[in-house]
Amino acid sequence: MSEEKYVPNYAKFAIGGLAGMTATLFVQPLDLIKNRMQLSGKKVSLGSIVSGVIKTEGIFAFYNGLSAGLLRQATYTTTRLGIYTWLLEVASKDGQPSFFTKAIMGMGAGVAGSFVGTPAEVALIRMTSDGRLPLAQRRNYKNVFDAIIRILKEEGLFTLWRGAVPTMGRAMVVNAAQLASYSQAKQMLLATGYFKENITLHFTGSMISGIITTIASMPVDIAKTRIQDMKMVDGKPEFSGTFDVLKKIVVREGPLALWKGFIPYYCRLGPHTVLTFIFLEQYTRAYKQYMA
Repeated sequence: MSEEKYVPNYAKFAIGGLAGMTATLFVQPLDLIKNRMQLSGKKVSLGSIVSGVIKTEGIFAFYNGLSAGLLRQATYTTTRLGIYTWLLEVASKDGQPSFFTKAIMGMGAGVAGSFVGTPAEVALIRMTSDGRLPLAQRRNYKNVFDAIIRILKEEGLFTLWRGAVPTMGRAMVVNAAQLASYSQAKQMLLATGYFKENITLHFTGSMISGIITTIASMPVDIAKTRIQDMKMVDGKPEFSGTFDVLKKIVVREGPLALWKGFIPYYCRLGPHTVLTFIFLEQYTRAYKQYMA
């Protein structure tokens, strides 16, 4: 019976990526809004960003960069969720691992996934932010593959991994918080006796995980976003690294600017976390039922 329920590692990776891609179809507009707010050097409201996109680019512009968002999930989420679920299964053979152990596994899985997914991340940041630039400065990538090919030709291979260090730093924070807090929340909720292994448990655990992850990861996410979108000024990069970005934001815009775009970030990360884990659980259940 246990043999029938076994999910091989290749399926764990595929299910993880598919879950992330499905969730992205729902939250891509929130990703665009979040990126626009983070790239603004001044105080902007959620309403002004939304109305500005609708007026100048049209309602379908909220899905600009969707191909990059899907490729990012196909690379980043496939890797991180596949590695984490595999590590969690191995660690659970001798009983439930501690929260600290889960956090370490999440960090490792996040770093690996973020490195693989950075080229798609760079394309996503540029494609979602393009509409805020003057017409003469827009890159006008047709899709994620056009973006990657043009970056290779015009700026070189290493530009595809621009911001890889802050991206991996963000992934460490996000995955340590998200994956570990989700596993821990499920464990604690089940212990209360009020929850069973069903979609209600998955939803509640995901919401708890989303709040914790948003608070912890926003400053490094803003640094990553600005580095990946930066241009050369007099032959030099606009920022020298993560700490340079954070310092300049605090000095120029104030400490609270590190959480600029909190609402769209949470509205994007929260539902994406919820949907990803719900789809992950449902796809895994379907695999065990029909394919194992």
